[in-house]
Amino acid sequence: MPIQGGFANYGQAVGIIMLDTVFPRISGDVGNATTFAFPVRYKVVKGASAQRVVKDCDPTLLGPFLDAARELEGEGVKALATSCGFLAMYQRQLAGAVNIPVFSSSLLQVHLAKSVISDRRQVGIITARAQSLTEQHLAGVDAHHIPVVIAGMEDAPEFTAVFLEGKATIDVAKVELEMVLAARRLVETYPSVGAIVLECTNMPPFAKSVQDAVNLPVFDAITLVNYAYSVVVHRKF
Repeated sequence: MPIQGGFANYGQAVGIIMLDTVFPRISGDVGNATTFAFPVRYKVVKGASAQRVVKDCDPTLLGPFLDAARELEGEGVKALATSCGFLAMYQRQLAGAVNIPVFSSSLLQVHLAKSVISDRRQVGIITARAQSLTEQHLAGVDAHHIPVVIAGMEDAPEFTAVFLEGKATIDVAKVELEMVLAARRLVETYPSVGAIVLECTNMPPFAKSVQDAVNLPVFDAITLVNYAYSVVVHRKF
């Protein structure tokens, strides 16, 4: 059977639309290619800082994100993801701009998390900034009707300095402790939490520590991207 050409590069099935940041992206972060067991292709949206996306919710960035999605599709990727969970707000617009599946945000997994736990349990969301995570973001991934409890990292000094304010160095141990403390506070405050979704794509390096601390299922950006890859590149048995 002939093999179809037409692209300059091959084997990068997942394209990731990146914010324009300078902070370190350690292994486990969606922006570190060593995180994945498969090749990924990156596209940076110039000027799309964490400030503009998370705090300002700048609507003028939608066009550049749509352009990046189309460019990655034109370069041959089979699925799209992003480097910020707050882009859940643009899930429908991004999906409508291309002809490949779009996995815009870890928050897409809120549905799944709720579906696999008891009706008596709630989904807990740990987000980079609780006051910025609105019903509009949850509605973007059709999760606004699901009962959730939300914990933010805005009071965690190292996490905030790095991932929201752009500090160019990271104290990994400090962020790990901040993440664990946030998870513990969440489940102590809401004992009915039965699963946790990490909104922020910088959180997966600490997901195992979170899980070890609270002994709950943890969904994050990496579980989402791995799932995206699995549905567009099946193994042959």
